[in-house]
Amino acid sequence: MTVLSIPSPGSGAVAIGPLELRAYGLVIALGVLAAVALARHRWSARGGNPDDITAIAMWAVPAGLIGARLYHVVTDWHRFEGRWWHVLAIWEGGLGIPGGLVAGVIGGVWIARRRGLPVASLLDVAAPAIPVAQAIGRFGNWFNQELFGRPTGLPWGLRIDPSHRPTNFADVATFHPTFLYEATWNLALAAVLIAVERRWHPRPGQLFVGYVAGYAAGRLWVESLRIDPATEVLGLRVNLWVSAIVLLIAVTVLAVRRPSRSSEVSGPDDPAVIG
Repeated sequence: MTVLSIPSPGSGAVAIGPLELRAYGLVIALGVLAAVALARHRWSARGGNPDDITAIAMWAVPAGLIGARLYHVVTDWHRFEGRWWHVLAIWEGGLGIPGGLVAGVIGGVWIARRRGLPVASLLDVAAPAIPVAQAIGRFGNWFNQELFGRPTGLPWGLRIDPSHRPTNFADVATFHPTFLYEATWNLALAAVLIAVERRWHPRPGQLFVGYVAGYAAGRLWVESLRIDPATEVLGLRVNLWVSAIVLLIAVTVLAVRRPSRSSEVSGPDDPAVIG
């Protein structure tokens, strides 16, 4: 019998007075707000107008949500067979971060170029803010009791209700809390990125590539723990392939464009000033 474990919420909703909100969407919204606040602070510390960040977020966030949902539907389309209207039910969970990142960056870059802003510098400003949003957002999976890992008897095992357990693990109560592993990894990644920026002042754009590499590395080991059904290619989950390929590309870019102190202006002020 497991004495210590992390309990799962009894409900996927949060009551605020007479209102009952889906916790999954609420947590994601909190993550977005935290990321925008951090990015505004970082851009302002460089001498930029924080409203630039808000304007970019107004387009990048919706684009990211659409891209994340499309990625999930395309890579796990079999889950929606016979119930295609659930494609729109994002409150049930199911946002693929790789798709969200690509779509969000494209949307953000488009707005930044239209406003005549330095794209590479803005990507660096967002680099530690994005994993903060992802860390907070992962707690939505905790409320939904989804995306947990293999069974475990460790003290921090996540207790899953019988109705949410895979059929082949119906008699197992605790599983690896992959949502917590990924959230912790992302917060540590954000801290490392800020420390790297302060210490080495990488050239514009490299901090964002470092985020991509760090996030992909974290997803590799977290994804390897997951046991929920997923589309596979050559016996491996699609997300494992995507993470490995993205990690390889990001590391290659970092190796080719070695960090150095650049005389380029990366923002309105010195990039070392991040607040």
